[in-house]
Amino acid sequence: MIYGWFDMIEVYSQNRNGTYFTIALQQQEIVASTFSGDQKTALENILCNLPFNVPFQIFHEPSPKAKTALQTLKDIYDGKGTNTALPLATKHLPPYTQKVLKATQAIPVGYVTSYGAIAKAVGGGARAVGNAMACNRFAPIVPCHRVVKGDLGLGGYGAGGLKVKVEFLRREKRGYTESKFVEVCGGRLHIIPVEHVLAKLA
Repeated sequence: MIYGWFDMIEVYSQNRNGTYFTIALQQQEIVASTFSGDQKTALENILCNLPFNVPFQIFHEPSPKAKTALQTLKDIYDGKGTNTALPLATKHLPPYTQKVLKATQAIPVGYVTSYGAIAKAVGGGARAVGNAMACNRFAPIVPCHRVVKGDLGLGGYGAGGLKVKVEFLRREKRGYTESKFVEVCGGRLHIIPVEHVLAKLA
């Protein structure tokens, strides 16, 4: 099969203060995103999440769309809130995985939730949520660092390990004290101030 220019996946990687933020774009949608302390690891993480049958090209100068996406990645990484809605290429994912990722995106800065709470909101069980989240190729846009265990233990974090997860949560402290619910996928997701997790770690 011969692909046209519109099928090409564009990969962009940018060093911002010692961290490489990397994205893959196809027809204005983000196919994958990641970050790492070195560019080789960031690019490897991106490339292993690309469709094997679609050509890609690595660009050194980001397009306007890529600049916006890369800045949003950095803002999330820095613990800042962002209102920029980035279109994610999720239509090819299983419906349940789409629900889990959408619920995870609904967790605002300054809060965490648990695998079990997401399961209550979208259906399934905590293990199924964890399995879906393990396939998250949109870190940190889909902020799986804000998902912890039911006892407020850290759980896992594929994008850099637990040390990176803790650093994320510390940057996202907002001084909130009360838990609340957010509406997502027809259910209610219980979210907890991130300080509760940090207090348990201390």
